[in-house]
Amino acid sequence: MENADYYSDRKHCSKCDAYVPYLMSVDRSYCAHCGAEVRLFSKSDWSEFQREIAERRPKGGRPRKGQDGRRETA
Repeated sequence: MENADYYSDRKHCSKCDAYVPYLMSVDRSYCAHCGAEVRLFSKSDWSEFQREIAERRPKGGRPRKGQDGRRETA
């Protein structure tokens, strides 16, 4: 991971349609260029992030039966 600091951090501004430097208040962040509220990800990046997380999540349910008819254990 790169060296992360406040001055190089960026969030997505939907008005500027870019990742921009931002000003932070207690509960919201605002674009340093136009003043619009910013978000951590763009809508397309958020969808991609959610998809990747869902793929990594364990499926759950009962373990499959093995060759001998018994359940596999961890």
